Amino acid sequence: MGFKCGIVGLPNVGKSTLFNALTRTAAAQAANYPFCTIEPNVGEVAVPDPRLKALAEVAGSREVIPARMNFVDIAGLVAGASKGEGLGNQFLANIRETDSVAYVLRCFENDDITHVAGRVDPIADLETVETELMLADLESLEKRRVNLDKKARSGEKEAKAQLALVDLALGQLQEGRPARHADVPDEDRKAWNMLQLLTAKPVLYIANVDEDSAASGNEHSDKVLAHAREEGATCVVISAQIEAELATLEEDERADFLDSLGLEEAGLERLIHAGYDLLGLQTYFTAGPKESRAWTIRKGWTAPQAAGVIHGDFEKGFIRAETITYDDYIAHGGESGAKEAGRMRVEGKDYVVQEGDVMLFRFNV
Repeated sequence: MGFKCGIVGLPNVGKSTLFNALTRTAAAQAANYPFCTIEPNVGEVAVPDPRLKALAEVAGSREVIPARMNFVDIAGLVAGASKGEGLGNQFLANIRETDSVAYVLRCFENDDITHVAGRVDPIADLETVETELMLADLESLEKRRVNLDKKARSGEKEAKAQLALVDLALGQLQEGRPARHADVPDEDRKAWNMLQLLTAKPVLYIANVDEDSAASGNEHSDKVLAHAREEGATCVVISAQIEAELATLEEDERADFLDSLGLEEAGLERLIHAGYDLLGLQTYFTAGPKESRAWTIRKGWTAPQAAGVIHGDFEKGFIRAETITYDDYIAHGGESGAKEAGRMRVEGKDYVVQEGDVMLFRFNV
């Protein structure tokens, strides 16, 4: 599956520069003026995972296929966007299609790059973006509520249930809180997600700093980190300029460049790790002579659900899953060695897949 992350923020905060770097493309025009991103740009990137290469070497795989994720670069918001200012609602709808939203916040000073509000204040920027998304949700819910209320009064049970969720969301928004802070019962979670609220999506904050602040942050990013901690959210400190430079380097040059900056890994890796944690995702593997491949699933999924990511028939006709931990697969030289050492397990329909499992599914359709 993987996931789709929408990148939002005010104009000239480094959104498109970051998008270009992360996706290794020049598809999104990075220019020093508002609204240079007119249509949403979607870039697919490989999820870095050194375990995959090690598995392929042991299995003698001809092909290595990493998991994938999508970034969606969405045009810069401005105050009044929910009422049609700037590019208006054109791009708000694009956020509804994403699994999570990353707020890119400007945490760098640069007189050559104009800020739409004429100042650098990442918390004010965050509040502007959040306010526009909340206003868009309010307008959407208030329109839906009229029709739902009529149906609920006529006795429709489904309408009554939906109306209760709409009122729950409206209560949050009218108090100035995004819908994601609502306390939604587990049994209503699916119906809640179907409301497609912009502010109900999981959020992570990207503090875009200058190169000199990439390793330790600065006073601006410290404010974003403090806000994230207060909210119980995730914040990743990234220099979009560094990511842009990394995108031009050969693989063997990247490690030296990062080391010279005091960084252990690139921003892409940190952003993906944060996204996986945010959405409760994990990785399992399949490995063999043809290919070694990483698959993304949600934590808590059972073996049949994990098999269904490969093909629906695998889930429908699931018989069993021959399972080896990643460490055992490597330590015992692959499937045969792990089986001889008694480290291969046969798991059934109730098995909950663990991070790093190497799996072979048996099925019948």
